Amino acid sequence: MGQPLCRDCYDYAGHVLWHASAGKLWNRYCHMLRRHLATAVGITQTRLREHLTLSFAKVAEYQKRGAVHFHAVVRLDGPDGPSSPPPLWATTDLLSDAVRSAADQIEVHTPYSPATGERVIKWGKQLDVHAIRSDAFTESSAMTDSAVAAYVAKYVSKSVGDSGGIDYRIQDVDSIRLAPVNAHLRALMATSWRLGGLPELEGLNLRAWAHTLGYRGHVLTKSRQYSTTYGELRAVRADYQGGGALALEDRETVTESAWRYVGSGHSPAEADIAYGIAEDLANLRKLRKEMIAEGWRYAA
Repeated sequence: MGQPLCRDCYDYAGHVLWHASAGKLWNRYCHMLRRHLATAVGITQTRLREHLTLSFAKVAEYQKRGAVHFHAVVRLDGPDGPSSPPPLWATTDLLSDAVRSAADQIEVHTPYSPATGERVIKWGKQLDVHAIRSDAFTESSAMTDSAVAAYVAKYVSKSVGDSGGIDYRIQDVDSIRLAPVNAHLRALMATSWRLGGLPELEGLNLRAWAHTLGYRGHVLTKSRQYSTTYGELRAVRADYQGGGALALEDRETVTESAWRYVGSGHSPAEADIAYGIAEDLANLRKLRKEMIAEGWRYAA
């Protein structure tokens, strides 16, 4: 499962170039979606910002075959963001129609190379659009954040698996040969490395992202106004670590400053375990060098 029926027939170059272009395709799609929303109500894009804000949260999920596809929650807020309601004409039907029509009219062209030609990257036919309505989750008229968060979290957790490459950068071809992945994913890594060496495709940084099969986006992205920002989260963590969230001044605190030396280093049993681990690692490094010298390839 997740392996091509004919590996020699599979379009590995197209697969990798799709990954390299997916982020750019999404950015263009967001611009096109705003244009289609403005056109649908007969106003300019500049005036659209006076009436509403387009917000989204997007999750990139690796399919079993190692191809990225996107799940997104798209929301219309008022001009001031989530704190203000959208206009009455900003309905789910309006948004759904714009989502579909914008998807049909956006594409990205890859740089031309004699090895791959010029590829046209666009969304596929499997576009599934569903309205998220507040009455589907609660009897009140307010949208529940927990329901939307559960949807996003579901696909974030699904995307973290063994179909998206490895979690460290590839330094050379030998690293690909010994990567602990199946032959299909290894072929995608090798294709990323090979195409990354072509001068015409240098701007795609494929070698730097060969470990993720050419995809250089984050698993979760969102528009600035969709929810909190990373800066706000860092500020809260810093405040908490600094004691601002503990309110210690309201408590009776007793400080015990008596210390007693217990020991340092490994115990005899721990030392035996550490020695065994070090010996195993040394043997693995030696074995790796011997396998590379003999032209050995890892078989899944």
